[in-house]
Amino acid sequence: MNLWIDGRQVEAVPGERLLDAVRRLGLDHPELSRRPLAARIAGETFTLNYVPQREEQEDPAAMRRAMEASGGRITLLRYADSRGRQVYTRTVQFVLFLAIRQLYPGAVAKMNFTVGQTLNVTVEKEPAFTPGDVPALKERVAQLVEMDIPLLRKRITTQEAMAAFAAGGQVDQARLLSWRKTPYFDVYTYGDYMDYFYGEMAPSTGYLSVWDLVSDGGTGVQFCFPDSGNPDRVCQYRELPNFSAVFAESERWCHLMGCSTVADLNDLVQQGRLSELIRVNEALHERSFSQIADQILQREAKAVLLAGPSSSGKTTSANRLAVQLRVRGKQPVLISLDDYYRDRDTIAPGPDGKLDLEHINTIDTDLFRQHLSALLQGQRVQLPRFDFLTGRRTDTGKTLELDGDAIIIVEGLHGLNPVLLPKDVEKHLIFRMYVSALLPLNLDNHNRIPTSYLRLLRRIVRDYETRGASVSHTLAMWDSVRQGEERWIFPYQEHADVIFNSSLLYELAVLKKHIFPLLNAVTWEDPCYEEVRSIVKVLNYVLEADPEEEIPPTSLLREFIGGNSFYRQKAK
Repeated sequence: MNLWIDGRQVEAVPGERLLDAVRRLGLDHPELSRRPLAARIAGETFTLNYVPQREEQEDPAAMRRAMEASGGRITLLRYADSRGRQVYTRTVQFVLFLAIRQLYPGAVAKMNFTVGQTLNVTVEKEPAFTPGDVPALKERVAQLVEMDIPLLRKRITTQEAMAAFAAGGQVDQARLLSWRKTPYFDVYTYGDYMDYFYGEMAPSTGYLSVWDLVSDGGTGVQFCFPDSGNPDRVCQYRELPNFSAVFAESERWCHLMGCSTVADLNDLVQQGRLSELIRVNEALHERSFSQIADQILQREAKAVLLAGPSSSGKTTSANRLAVQLRVRGKQPVLISLDDYYRDRDTIAPGPDGKLDLEHINTIDTDLFRQHLSALLQGQRVQLPRFDFLTGRRTDTGKTLELDGDAIIIVEGLHGLNPVLLPKDVEKHLIFRMYVSALLPLNLDNHNRIPTSYLRLLRRIVRDYETRGASVSHTLAMWDSVRQGEERWIFPYQEHADVIFNSSLLYELAVLKKHIFPLLNAVTWEDPCYEEVRSIVKVLNYVLEADPEEEIPPTSLLREFIGGNSFYRQKAK
């Protein structure tokens, strides 16, 4: 059997791993930026420990199918590839949790949120974990990396996995598996430690060549990953106190409502208590909008610049904030930053020949600054309107002049970008608000649900419900959307005067009803099949719920599933 690895031909040797073939070709490198971490075969990610030539009965059907479909053509994944970074991250999780288990038997370690290119993990133990414990933990991680432990996956029954997790004190993982439908479960082990992170890992622990570990100032650590721009050096840890505080507050409410993991959510659904969770969640959102409105009035601001990444719920947030301002006797005026887009034919394409519609230069920033400055000085302006069908901006004939009680709410991706701020306007007149869906719900203590995951589910459902767009269409654009967010949105989130978390603890159970049939219709030949299966892996654990009569028409979730009373959605 011949293999073509990164375009170079090599004969597969029976019993030989992909890694061995890679080394025979001289494609393995000590520098992380050039070192293969995994392989891509027919659209699926494979460990480099995979053996192409083995007895058929030992080879899972999916792997055989991928090898046959690829014709032996294999692409190596490195850190520059998003899938390569995922492989590196899972390997980090295994080593870090193993180190914590070895140093502090009985401690409970929990994977929390990512801050920039760092991962936060807290450690619950007696006596309490402190910054003084970090050097010992860092040294133990370094030892495990130096040992270059092979990371081999094995398949056991789900019942065996549940029993092993329970015996090892990983009760949360045992609870999660009680909702698993398939009778088997894949795990990685070392000694008496067993874990799994729902995807492939590097061939061995020695692949973690670039990293750092620093204290988070409390009972946890920040694991610093390689810099995405230069993987051969570790990223610089940048504290985001506002973001971290909002996430910590969200986690506190998770504990108060008894819903910190997917297993907790399933229990509430099964016990018929989801309606209570919905009411409390929605009330918390309403309280937040009320408090933000109070801050705006205390500041005597005349303009609110509201920003956030895709599918964070900016439009509904702007409308709900407007309601709270009306309650306080103000007259809010909503303006969309989208109406300040430049004409498409005046935008230069990027190096790839495509238009980058999330670039700040697609906005006529000069016109926006002029209008904002004029409005805040009591002058009248003529508002533009962007026609997305023609790709051109038109004059609506609609004018706007602020009276004493008026407050502008400007909603758009780039709302926090400093380039939008007029230099001749007093700072206190502008209030900056950042909206994002920071879901604090974990699968289990060692497997978090990424903050971008919920937004992706929302977008898939909305794109289908409003435009009839397929799952593949949305997924094909998602990488580009995420790159734009990393460049143009996330760097400015700490500039906000307030950060609003638009996630709802119950929404995974509701979204599953809308999205699951769409996901299951995607076949393995689709280029996005692997991404679809990764979503299905998570949703398979979630118990579906249909409490839509309990969801208010002004809920953030209504922006995506339909029934939002602030505006009508177009039919498919």
